[in-house]
Amino acid sequence: MTELLEYTISRLKNLPADEQDAIAAIILDELEDERRWDEAFAKSPDLLAKLASEAMAEYRTGKTQELDPEKL
Repeated sequence: MTELLEYTISRLKNLPADEQDAIAAIILDELEDERRWDEAFAKSPDLLAKLASEAMAEYRTGKTQELDPEKL
């Protein structure tokens, strides 16, 4: 365990139980969300490569335009 994580957990131990549970739930949700993203990307490398290839082809043929941050 890293020093930062150990320090954080030591600080969390001083919070009331309901706050500890709320923070634990946030962390567990984040870990589960990361797992789902990793799983989704692992299942779709061919699709991602295809989309990237299509985007580059459109760029090369002049079918794209630069985004203007002022117009977003």
